[in-house]
Amino acid sequence: MIKLENIHKYFGDRHVLKGINATFNPGQVNLIIGASGGGKSVTLKCMVGLEEPDAGTIWFGDRDFHHLDYAGKQLVRREIGMLFQGTALFDSLTVEENVAFPLRMFSAMNEAEIKDRVNHCLERVNLPGVNAKFPGEISGGMKKRVGIARAIAMDIQYLFCDEPNSGLDPLTSRVIDELLLEITHEYGITTVINSHDMKTVLDIGETIVFMYQGEIKWEGSGKEVSHGRKHVPELDEFFKASF
Repeated sequence: MIKLENIHKYFGDRHVLKGINATFNPGQVNLIIGASGGGKSVTLKCMVGLEEPDAGTIWFGDRDFHHLDYAGKQLVRREIGMLFQGTALFDSLTVEENVAFPLRMFSAMNEAEIKDRVNHCLERVNLPGVNAKFPGEISGGMKKRVGIARAIAMDIQYLFCDEPNSGLDPLTSRVIDELLLEITHEYGITTVINSHDMKTVLDIGETIVFMYQGEIKWEGSGKEVSHGRKHVPELDEFFKASF
């Protein structure tokens, strides 16, 4: 579980996050949605440690992340997988080398164990046999799946995804959504996704936080989001703009 308590973030005199309180549950796809500039990306960056909140607490289980020492933070980071918007694969490395990268950096596995783990992760995202290919030789959807394989290579407890369907066609987006949902349930991890894709919200959103101008305006599930529109004008506007 990840819990945010009264998170504030400033950039100069600009108040970007205004007292964010939210709980993201394990074994669920948790979505942060909202228009650009609403604060969802900054919230995600605070959770993974790329930004430091100016006030408030972020809990990973019973660990107060931003008040841990360096060693404590490193232990939490080893439990985190990240799927970046642009996949962030290393173009000069093969698919196998990309997936193996965090294992070589952070695990005590030997090379045989690393290769077995890489093969397992690639098979899990339905990409067996692409080990020797380079990112430039595979499609955008395949790159996303390689990114997911790399994100789950370690024994993670938390998976963060920044706009995972960005740049993908509707059919490929559906494949990525279903894969993220399956992996979340299969491994019992806490998945947090930043998205403005309303189809993703409706299809796989189990817990949803809607942000507007640095505040949480609505919380619920994918099944409840249409009902929530009736009571939150900002959510209704976002909903209409997404189709």
